[in-house]
Amino acid sequence: MQFPADLKYTKDHEWIKVEGNLATIGITDFAQGELGDIVYIDINTVGKMLSAKAVFGTVEAVKTVSDLFLPVAGTINEINPALAGQPELVNTDPYGAGWMVKVTMVNPDDVAQLLTSEAYSQLVH
Repeated sequence: MQFPADLKYTKDHEWIKVEGNLATIGITDFAQGELGDIVYIDINTVGKMLSAKAVFGTVEAVKTVSDLFLPVAGTINEINPALAGQPELVNTDPYGAGWMVKVTMVNPDDVAQLLTSEAYSQLVH
């Protein structure tokens, strides 16, 4: 199981990659493994300003539906268009082609509150 060191993580199993005040967000390798085969991603929050820890969508797997939580406050700019036809990208490439949303952060300093890859690894092991 991978937890890239250049990302930050939440206790709810989301990852975030920060570039300036823009962030790309998805779910971790651990989360997709726990969910099993992902069959549908439901995100309808584009253009909405959400607070940190707000639900920005859901991920549906064969055995369950789980909420997706925003790691930082911000506005959802974009949803990964590939997920509409290939939700399984979250299973096969959670940190790459399986990203979920891009966000303009309100306060990039919020990222400092998130977990490092080492801390997240300890949380899930």
